[in-house]
Amino acid sequence: MNNSIYYILAAVVLIYLVISILGKKNSKKRKSRKFMDGYERKDKKKKE
Repeated sequence: MNNSIYYILAAVVLIYLVISILGKKNSKKRKSRKFMDGYERKDKKKKE
């Protein structure tokens, strides 16, 4: 019963590590967006 808090803390740390690793992979996927290649932003400040 005394060690159960350590098991709970270990599980929480393990879940945190898994989520952080998956988040890094998803951010890499987001950075390489191929559908945004030819996109140019419209200038909001442009007044001609």
